[in-house]
Amino acid sequence: MTQAGTGTPRERYRAQVRAEIKEHAREQIATAGASALSLNAIAKRMGMSGPALYRYFAGRDELITELVRDAYRSLADTFRAAAGSGADLAGLAHTMRSWALADPQRYFLVFGTPVPGYHAPADVTQIAAETMAVILDACAGPADEGGGPTAFEAHLDGHRQWAGGHPAPPAALHRALSFWTRLHGVLSLELAGHFAGMGFDPALLFVAELDDLTAH
Repeated sequence: MTQAGTGTPRERYRAQVRAEIKEHAREQIATAGASALSLNAIAKRMGMSGPALYRYFAGRDELITELVRDAYRSLADTFRAAAGSGADLAGLAHTMRSWALADPQRYFLVFGTPVPGYHAPADVTQIAAETMAVILDACAGPADEGGGPTAFEAHLDGHRQWAGGHPAPPAALHRALSFWTRLHGVLSLELAGHFAGMGFDPALLFVAELDDLTAH
């Protein structure tokens, strides 16, 4: 991808227009959701014809892919930076919450309701796997003392494709999956406004769930 300030004037202009299209797309998604994304509506807002805009993105799915790729890359880079600064599992959890609260629509684009008829390409899935790898690294401590793996951990050990080839032991797989599902559950409910009017602080619920997860 051409970076700002590099390439020919034509390449810089193309990169600028693509960036503007993506910004309008994000605004549209924030208003009506990703399933209502319309390239023709974006073209109208930019004073372009529909065919002219399609020279920059071949269709809705290509534009969604760019937005999803940007979101996953942002999260993966944020996680890696936190881990590189010494963040443990609790630190990663707070990193995830801060990232989500900074841009809820970006969060819902990748963790919300799937867009009907859209399937992300393999490279996007690989970027998502980078984030899980950081979590698995944080969960993979010394082998647990006591008995062998639980029935579910044994199941995960034989169904670990979601872990992207990470060699984490079964107990670490379980911890990582629990971390991912429980904290995303709290975040999704909070960002969707389901805690509004219930009279408690969602941040404290998030911390309580995290304390429970890291206590085991």
